[in-house]
Amino acid sequence: MTRRGAQAVPDLVARARAGEAAAVARLITLVEDASPLLREVMAALNPHTGRAHVLGITGAPGVGKSTSTNALVAGMRRAGKRVGVLAIDPSSPFSGGALLGDRVRMGDHALDKDVYIRSMGARGHLGGLAWSTPQAVRVLDAAGCDVVVVETVGVGQSEVEVAGLADTTLVLLAPGMGDGIQAAKAGILEVGDLYVVNKADREGAERTRRELRTMLTLGERPEGAWRPPVLMTVASTGEGVDDLLGELDRHAVWLEESGELTRRRTLRARREVEAIALAALRERWGGTDSGDDLEVLAASVAAGETDPYAAADRLVDGGGD
Repeated sequence: MTRRGAQAVPDLVARARAGEAAAVARLITLVEDASPLLREVMAALNPHTGRAHVLGITGAPGVGKSTSTNALVAGMRRAGKRVGVLAIDPSSPFSGGALLGDRVRMGDHALDKDVYIRSMGARGHLGGLAWSTPQAVRVLDAAGCDVVVVETVGVGQSEVEVAGLADTTLVLLAPGMGDGIQAAKAGILEVGDLYVVNKADREGAERTRRELRTMLTLGERPEGAWRPPVLMTVASTGEGVDDLLGELDRHAVWLEESGELTRRRTLRARREVEAIALAALRERWGGTDSGDDLEVLAASVAAGETDPYAAADRLVDGGGD
């Protein structure tokens, strides 16, 4: 079965490159399942990656992330762009399943062959993303998407991991869901490239905008650095979305001209390589022989016979004796 699968990888990649949704879906499933074919898949996709602009959208539950994503995708399609959407949903700690409700909210694009929407369960991974998100982004990039939108879980105040994955990070807030101080506590003032106060037709929207602008001016920025704008939208009606799309385009141009795009993508690749290497090490240590070594070393540390640094060195060197 593995041999037949290996022979099918080039065909699968070719069909995904041609825009076949079923082939794209199959490739992302291989990513999510950590298939033995994953290395070959990534090698086949690699020459076709690096073209898509990755937009990360984050914010607390209830701010309108899915509605905003739906409105942004509509605007991008009007501009003739092919769009891929990865909507990360929280997984149940009991069943391991995910509601995957974002596809329902983005039903406007269900029949558009130039929009691919995939819901992925976080599967307990913290930071608002699924562990396989970076590889899934590569699949959509290689499949010819001009923009890949990654929408985070929305589980609270710790969804800053998306900034390490995206070229542009969009932070959504809403009136009545916390002031500028809460935003500072959440750490989002350090990760956003654009800030949007959605549901701007509600009372307190202008106050939220002022507080955000005030908080953003407190941090020092070097000469030539990007200064994040704070915009107002009503995503459900489309109000303010065109202005937001204009700012996204302006940020993309700045990334290219300043060299920041290359820096961010190099840092992203470094993190990805580190994550894959660490996963390989954990898998090796989880094997029968290495597992025994780890247990022996752990017992030795617990008994005070060796220190944890020495034990870690012996584990990495491959010897527990």
